[in-house]
Formats: sequence, structure tokens, C-alpha cells
Amino acid sequence: MKYVVRAVASGVVSVLANWFVISAGLRIGLRLAGLMLLLPIYLWIQIFPSFYNRRLPSALRNSADGCELLQIFGISTLASAVLNVAGWCGVLSVPSLGDSFGKWVLSIIFTVLIEGLVFWNGIIRIYITSVQLGMKWRIIGIVCGMIPIVNLVVLFILVRKVTKEVRVEYNKAAMDEQRKGEMICDTRFPILLVHGVFFRDYKNFNYWGRIPKELEKNGAHIYYGKHGSAASVEESARELDARIRQIVKESGCGKVNIIAHSKGGLDCRYAMAELGTAPYVASLSTINTPHRGCKFADFLLSKVPVSGQRRIAETYNAALRKMGDEKPDFMAAVMDLTSAACEARNKLLECQEDYQNEVFCQSVGAKLNKPSGGRFPLNFSYFLVKHFDGENDGLVGVESFSWGEKYQLVSVKGKRGISHGDMIDLNRENFDDFDVREFYVEMVHELKKLGL
Repeated sequence: MKYVVRAVASGVVSVLANWFVISAGLRIGLRLAGLMLLLPIYLWIQIFPSFYNRRLPSALRNSADGCELLQIFGISTLASAVLNVAGWCGVLSVPSLGDSFGKWVLSIIFTVLIEGLVFWNGIIRIYITSVQLGMKWRIIGIVCGMIPIVNLVVLFILVRKVTKEVRVEYNKAAMDEQRKGEMICDTRFPILLVHGVFFRDYKNFNYWGRIPKELEKNGAHIYYGKHGSAASVEESARELDARIRQIVKESGCGKVNIIAHSKGGLDCRYAMAELGTAPYVASLSTINTPHRGCKFADFLLSKVPVSGQRRIAETYNAALRKMGDEKPDFMAAVMDLTSAACEARNKLLECQEDYQNEVFCQSVGAKLNKPSGGRFPLNFSYFLVKHFDGENDGLVGVESFSWGEKYQLVSVKGKRGISHGDMIDLNRENFDDFDVREFYVEMVHELKKLGL
């Protein structure tokens, strides 16, 4: 209601400004005086559309102000349009500056100018500051901007999305502030985040989205794996073993709590069982890790000719080297994700994973409810993976996730579901039934309660 009241008030200002422009019943001096009185109000609305939003953090404040400006634009434009149409049709009689046609043309030009400034001020603010709009809705907004009626529908959707984002983020910030002194993620041992295949967790890309910052707000001490993006499980494990020993030596922390996503979980298991890393690990939590591999990967490798595999590998390796990898090995990484490779590795590690008596081990999986719920390319690969692996997260079948003494499958109601990328906040997307940042806060809080 508060938004409507302010928008209506702004509409009144717009109509009054129009009146002062087109009314010849007033002397020129009075018209100018009226416009000069309304000018500060107009400028104030442009800069500070809401006192209520002053309490928000700067990024949220700009998004909220942008939404309010667009609502002001909608209502004040409607009020001005009614005035102009009524005058154009002769319903509204106003002392004329000249002929009727010229008077209302002048009014329309004036309306376009003052409302245009409000609109662009609002749209630029939300385009620059909003996270949840994403590229999709930004492009839709641009493409549909010149289509009558459609542009109003799209504008309504944009405002609704950003308003919801502001509300969610404000509530999130308020909750963090409320529990700030509790330090619920201040675990005995620091958190080591281990990324999956074909990505990096430092330099040029933030693999874990908003998760690390949220954990740190609640007291967590974060480290990153910093290993290569594409290598065999054995090679990645060696890098992680060296990294963990370095962290323990330099920080004196004794052990680390590992949270590993996708292939990172396989790398960590190998390091702990084969390379003697287990004494330096307090817990291992695997996220959407293909412990039993991906049958879909077996199928692809059996169908793609060796020459084709080589070309694909060379292309990926060249791109990965540009990202900072010294010796990327695309094919080694892919081969180690097949169900055949994982089955052989599991047999090798079985008798050596007695470290689980000392290390708390758990796993988490997720699934998409419908392919349309995931973002490209996972909405496409979902069909193919389902044919071989059943229900999946767009890359890995649900049956492959479980490992350790505790397992949790994450999903939401409706068509969306949770994808492989959603579990690391890859798209920085908010869900109605799943808060990925809070999920990790609760996970780390549980580790703290276990004394880890």
C-alpha cells in the first residue's frame, strides 16, 4: 500500500506539472512559479523515491528504489495519459495556449520527457544492481521494450522479481545480523571448499557463488582447494593432499572440514584412502558427487570416435590452459567419471576407507523435477542422463550420490527441482522452497555441534 500511495502522489505531481504547462488561464509568471515549486519535488523523487528504503544496504537500496521508480512511472504515466486523452477528445476543457491540437501535443511531449526520466532512472537501477533478473529477463526487457502492452506486462514481471529479491535479501541480512554474535559456523576446524571438474575456485571465477560469504558472516574460516580444473582423480587427489598439508602446517589448525562438490568428492576420497590425507581431515561432506559414476559418460565414450574425443579434448585443454591450468587433461577427467572407472575405484578404496571410523563422512544429492526446471545446458542433458541413470540433477543420477554414514537428497516442490549447478549457487538464484546459502550454514552448524 505504501508504494501505491507514493506512486499516486507522484502521479498528482505529474498531472499538476502538465496543467501548468498547458493552462493559459494562468499568467506565464504563475505557470513558471508553479513548475519551479514542483521541480524540487520531482528531483527529490528521482534521487530518493523512498525514505523506507534508506534502511537497506546500498545494493538492495538501489534495487528497491528502482522498483519504486518504475511503480511511480506506471501510475503517474497512467494519470497523465488519462489527462491527455480526455483533453484530446474534448472531454476536459482547459483554457488554451493556442489551438487545441498544439496544446495537447505540447502536453504529450512534456509527459514523455518527465516520465521517461523516471522510467530510465528506475530501469537502469534494477538492471545494474539486481542479481535475480539474470541475463534472460534483461534481454526480454530490452526486446519487448518497444512493443505496446507487452512492455507493460514485462515491466510488471521485472518489478515483481526485483521486489521479491529485495525482500528475500533483506530478511536474509536481518537474520544474519540477529545471530551475528552466535557465530554458528565457527567450527573447531576450518572449512575447505573443493570444486568439481572443469571449473576453478580462484582466479577469474567464484565457483561457490554467495556461499562462502554467507558462511564467513556466521563465523566460518574458509579455504579453497586451488587445484586444477581437469585432471584424473589420482592427480587431483595429489594436489589436494599437498594443499591440505600446507593449510594444516601454515595455520596450525590440525585438521580441516572438507565440503567437496561433484568430482571433488572422488578426489578427496582417493587422497584420504591412498595418499594418507585422512589424519588431517575432520569431516568430508560430498555434494552431488558421482560415487558410482555416470552411465551416460560410458555411453558417450563408447559412441564418440577416438579422433573426435581427441579434438574435443584439445579444444577444452586449450581453453583451460588460458584459465590458468598448467597441465589440463580433459579425457583423464572424463574417463574417471564413468561408472566403470568408479566401480573399479570403489573396489580399490573399500578396504582402505577405514578412516571413516575417525572421520565424519556424509553425502548430499539433489534432483531436478522436470528438465525445464534447470538452466541450459542441464535442462538439455537431463533427458539423456535420465535414459541411462534415472532421476538426476542434470548430470548425475540420484542413485550415485549416497556415501558415508549420513545421506540427504535435496529437492523442492513443483517443476523446478535443484540442479547440479544450483547446489553450489552457480547462478546465484533464489528459490521459494530452498535457500542454498542457509543449507550450507546449517550443514556447517551441524559440524560445529559435533565438535568438528
